Amino acid sequence: MKFWTSEHTFSHPWDKVVQAAWRKYPNPMNPSVTAIDVLDRRIDDQGVMHTQRLLSSGTNRWGIPVWVQSIVGSPHVMYANEHSSVDPRKQTMVLKSRNITFGNFIAVDEQLVYSPHPENSSHTLLRQEAVVLVQGVPLSSYMESLLTSTISSNATKGRLAIEWVIQKINDEIKDLSTSTVSAIKSTDEFINSTKRSIDDIAHTAKKSMDDLSTAAKKSLDDFLPTSAPQTPPSMPLPKF
Repeated sequence: MKFWTSEHTFSHPWDKVVQAAWRKYPNPMNPSVTAIDVLDRRIDDQGVMHTQRLLSSGTNRWGIPVWVQSIVGSPHVMYANEHSSVDPRKQTMVLKSRNITFGNFIAVDEQLVYSPHPENSSHTLLRQEAVVLVQGVPLSSYMESLLTSTISSNATKGRLAIEWVIQKINDEIKDLSTSTVSAIKSTDEFINSTKRSIDDIAHTAKKSMDDLSTAAKKSLDDFLPTSAPQTPPSMPLPKF
């Protein structure tokens, strides 16, 4: 049986690191994990979210030698069972996983705990540990050492993957912010353009009404005589 432990500090707040941990796979740093399926998810009375997932990966994830594969088999896809709990109030995320494939010969129990760094709350501390047990195959101690070394290598890739996902999230937020600003600018331009169009229509309509009123007045003036008609001279009355 072999034990392995490690600690790593992310220069990011807990909520961002946890968000990245959920989006960790797939990633270009560790392409061996090919699929993740959520089997169960629930939230308990304390507000803690519990999730069970099935992880699928290629056999190269563990780096098992060919001679061992000839003994225990060489499946194209390896499976592992993962249980996680996220407590937003205590700000802790715990992931526990164990392999399903080769379960009769190899047991790899891993645990990852994400929590705010005790000395800097804006950073996140990752505590990672693994227990490796190999039995029923030749050179079991050698196999345990080999698997422990592979776990350490994959842990480094996993941390790089977290950083990669965080950068991806930041880029998405930046793109969304840029799109929002562009949309607001376009809306403002549309409103201003519409306002100008309404003002132009109102001005044109007012001018047309003024022109119509002027034309109507001129026509009325042309129709009416320019001066009042003169009273005809009175006729002298006849004398009898």
